[in-house]
Amino acid sequence: MTVWVLGLAWVFTSVVSPAVSASAVVPAAGPVVHHKTARLCSTVVNAGQAACYAIRQTDTVQPPGVSANAVSPNATPAGYGPSTLVAAYKLDPSKGSGQTVAVVDAYDGPNAESDLAVYRAQFGLPPCTTANGCFKKVNQSGSTTNLPPPNSGWAGEISLDLDMVSATCPNCHILLVEATSPTFTNLGTAVNRAVTLGAKFVSNSYGGSEFSSESSYDSAYYHHAGVVITASSGDANYGAQYPAAGAYVTAVGGTSLTSANNTRGWTESVWKTSSTEGTGSGCSTYIAKPSFQASVTTDCSNRAEADVSAVADPNTGVTVYNTYQAPGWQVYGGTSASAPIIASVYALAGAPGASDSPNAYPYSHTSSLYDVTSGNNGTCSPGVLCTAGTGWDGPTGLGTPNGSAAFTGANIISVTNPGSQTSTAGSPLSLQIQASDTGSGSTLSYASTGLPPGLVINSGTGLISGTPNTAGSYTVTATATDGTSANGSATFTWVIQALVTAPGAPTGVTATAGDASAVVSWTAPASDGGSAITGYTIASSPACPTCSGMTTTGVSSTVSGLTNGTSYTFDVVARNALGPGPASAMSDPVVPLPACTDQWVAEYYTGTSLSGSPAGVRCDAQINNTWGSGGPTGVGVGTDNFSVRWSQTLSVPAAGPYVVSTTSDDGIRVSVDGSWVIDNWTDHGPTTNTASVTLSAGGPHGGGGVLRARRGGHGDRQPDTAGDVVPVGAVAGAVLHRHVVVGFAGGGAL
Repeated sequence: MTVWVLGLAWVFTSVVSPAVSASAVVPAAGPVVHHKTARLCSTVVNAGQAACYAIRQTDTVQPPGVSANAVSPNATPAGYGPSTLVAAYKLDPSKGSGQTVAVVDAYDGPNAESDLAVYRAQFGLPPCTTANGCFKKVNQSGSTTNLPPPNSGWAGEISLDLDMVSATCPNCHILLVEATSPTFTNLGTAVNRAVTLGAKFVSNSYGGSEFSSESSYDSAYYHHAGVVITASSGDANYGAQYPAAGAYVTAVGGTSLTSANNTRGWTESVWKTSSTEGTGSGCSTYIAKPSFQASVTTDCSNRAEADVSAVADPNTGVTVYNTYQAPGWQVYGGTSASAPIIASVYALAGAPGASDSPNAYPYSHTSSLYDVTSGNNGTCSPGVLCTAGTGWDGPTGLGTPNGSAAFTGANIISVTNPGSQTSTAGSPLSLQIQASDTGSGSTLSYASTGLPPGLVINSGTGLISGTPNTAGSYTVTATATDGTSANGSATFTWVIQALVTAPGAPTGVTATAGDASAVVSWTAPASDGGSAITGYTIASSPACPTCSGMTTTGVSSTVSGLTNGTSYTFDVVARNALGPGPASAMSDPVVPLPACTDQWVAEYYTGTSLSGSPAGVRCDAQINNTWGSGGPTGVGVGTDNFSVRWSQTLSVPAAGPYVVSTTSDDGIRVSVDGSWVIDNWTDHGPTTNTASVTLSAGGPHGGGGVLRARRGGHGDRQPDTAGDVVPVGAVAGAVLHRHVVVGFAGGGAL
């Protein structure tokens, strides 16, 4: 963008990084430090002449490391620099390319271009020179030669204006038009020259008291449709000034800008340093009320100033670099600073409509301005012309920039992006789309594309609601449109997940008993419910609250801590993100038993039917016992009416026939490899039973016997145990219950 500046010139800089950034370093909040100041231009002027409005600090102390008249790469000069202004006014300095801002001032600033180069280099801004086509300096006739004579006061004003354009719109081109002298005629001619040379933004940092013929100057010099003309409201407190009071300019007031502990990070009040120094405002004596001011209460029947404002207090001033009869780095203020800032903010917003009056734009976009509500620049009646308050007031107008949206003819609609959404199919939902419009009083309508099936947007409220019915990932664009056809949109991703239900029941649950343990295995459910299985829970019957291995993520688990000899069944429940599913069918019962290496596992039962869980389980080295009138001890059974099961897996050294021999008093059964080879489950006296079995070499071969015992006619007999076992080879084992011996014998040792 190209910015043209018209003004008169002669300070406080910001502690910011050299690069322009919206995240500028914000100094800690605190009271404003008052400095000694001086005006750059005399306020005593002849009739028909203007004065520049720049004010400089005269007691500025630069930070250590700042070179007075050069770039200081390791230090930052005093005052507010570009990044502070960008942060305070929420500007986007990446915009403005292709625009030209013109600055109109009187006399020549001999060092204008070289001083501008130092300022821009100090703050990391792109070069803006005659050589690269960014900067141009001409006289009021448009000539680059035959420039006006230099003037130290106006040279400072020129530096202030050029630096503020650079700080606010670093991508803008800059046109400096130097009037021959500070008469309104010459300055007005320079304004016309700026427009003729193509500038759409012209800044004027000068003014003077109103005069009766000013309306003719308005028409001759400041009336350019489709061109922004800004004018400083003055630096002498309450009282209308021209050309700020003109019908076709944007009158720019001044504020005191300080950091604050609020959401914005900054606060502003009316700039008033003393009874003779502060921002101007007032009600014009000669210029009729423009139509755009009919929407606000000015209590002025004619044109009222200001329209908008920006920082101008030299005590909270801006960094300027000026070496023409000046020391280099200084801190400036005055509405000479705020006028080029506002012209450049207009440039950031884009070129005005060809037939528009851009000074009307802010009145249609008041929500995009920071309302300044405190302070005054004097005493007046009505008070709104000199005292800040909610809405429009004389010293600060409608407020200060909050971005550039208030400085364009088009409404700007902002739709808040709700961010990525994740929902579940089959579950009702609602999502409110939020949008704002810079156009005052506008009604928005809403539309969307890419919504998941089952959802709709309310065109009047922006509420998205419904029940999504199809899983998938969707790219949604929500658009808000106002009555001027201006629109804004936000695009986001919406993931619809499949409806999640509880998983099904595991199947095929089996259990294999071990020593005080069981290995439980199963098959995963046929359905995971639309969500991955996260784990399984095993339950036993009877319950075992102290057992381990009852939860797992696999399809098998060893449950430890069971009671040997107790019969257990198991079921399994699967879990997913929603929770647990139904339980599986129970496994077949299993009975954990001790390992009993090379010994018999002996299970002792109360009663003679081997039913229920054993009263006791132990390892017996052999089956060869005579209990007489007593019974087994330590296994929980009495001396009568009990039963025992012995079992062991054996290996034989050679294939062939083997003899199984038992002697028992009451019922006896012997099983080898799953088949009953002796089955005498009757009450009887001492009886010997034998059977022959053929076994293959090695093994394993499962063998075992069961017996029952009850008191009867045989209760007192004590058989000769040794004579009851007739081994063909070595005796592998014997079972004796009361007067019962069970033995395995064969051609080889068992």
